[in-house]
Amino acid sequence: MGLSKKVSIWWGPPKKFTTDQQERRISWLELFYDLVYVIAIARLAHHVSQHMNCEGFLEFISIFTLIFWGWLNGSLHHDLHGNQGLRTRLMMLWQMLIIAALAITLGKTLKDYSQITVIIMGMQFFITYQWWSVGLYDKEHRKYSRPYIILFLVSFCLMGLSLFLSDYWLQFLLPAILLCNYMPPFIANRFLLRSSKHLNLSSSMFERLGLFTIIIFGELVIGVINGVSEIEFLNFIDWVNFSLAIIVVFSLWWIFFTFVSTRKVQKGFDKASLLELLYIPALISLCITAACFQSFFTVNDTDTSLQNLLGYSIGAFLFCIVLIMQLLVYPVVFDTMKRAMRLSLLLTAMAFLILSLANIPLSVTYYLLVVEFILITEIAYLNYVYYSGLLKEGIDPSEV
Repeated sequence: MGLSKKVSIWWGPPKKFTTDQQERRISWLELFYDLVYVIAIARLAHHVSQHMNCEGFLEFISIFTLIFWGWLNGSLHHDLHGNQGLRTRLMMLWQMLIIAALAITLGKTLKDYSQITVIIMGMQFFITYQWWSVGLYDKEHRKYSRPYIILFLVSFCLMGLSLFLSDYWLQFLLPAILLCNYMPPFIANRFLLRSSKHLNLSSSMFERLGLFTIIIFGELVIGVINGVSEIEFLNFIDWVNFSLAIIVVFSLWWIFFTFVSTRKVQKGFDKASLLELLYIPALISLCITAACFQSFFTVNDTDTSLQNLLGYSIGAFLFCIVLIMQLLVYPVVFDTMKRAMRLSLLLTAMAFLILSLANIPLSVTYYLLVVEFILITEIAYLNYVYYSGLLKEGIDPSEV
């Protein structure tokens, strides 16, 4: 075996994207990578819990969307081109280092945008390098990665420009930055179709999205725990409120993963990219819900702002599930019941919207009871539609 081949095996050049995507287990490295990102999001969610105003929400949404973009591109790069070589591990390490540094700045203050911007620029440049470097090993990949490289570099330059402009210009630059970052997959899809190539979301990548969501659900539990911990002397009602809040979190988890887990994404790179985009508002809604719980249990009963915000965020999350369902593949038996389920979820999302718009002052306990009643009613109806549909078709539920 020649020296160059030995070095190549040891270094581990990126896997070609045309390689058939085999079913694979998610590696421990990927889970470790996800954890660092979630720590950064947790720090960001803690900030928004202390700044529950329009400016705080816009800051959270903007930075969250950029962080999720970094996680998504790093994860997709690993899914398409990763292997067990040293190169892959170092690529993951450098990005984890950048995000850990970002978590430090997010934990201090968001008023010093220059530090945050510089670190995000580092993430932007590194991810651009990742997509460019694959072309050094796989010439066929170059034309498909070109939209990524060009638009990511434009985004990098716009971030640098923002350091020298007033805050006024951010309202124009930020949408342009996000557009440049999230547009490349849809452009690359056109090149793939022209070459009669098809790229679908792998089962492992879809599972990664689910695992990332699970960790965000963990933030909801932490939000409830932190919120109840703010009460100096806990009485029976406080423990009731704590239990109801955890049940609310579990109910949201039940609804989401009942429809999303063990499913497959419809074929097509454009549909895969659209699904990934839909996870952004879904995860943002969960983070806002977690932030609400941080102060929910100690707020005055006459102050309905947190209750209204909680209702809006739960409603938005349910609406995102309805949209995500449109991009998933379900067993044939679901064809007769899927429409009723989507309509039911949509009506439940609207119920939370109406609850918030009504602005009715309720105690914490009564509000949580109303929320849980709506969710339990929805879950009961979904179960009824599902099992009655199976019985009508003469199908054993254990076989579906």
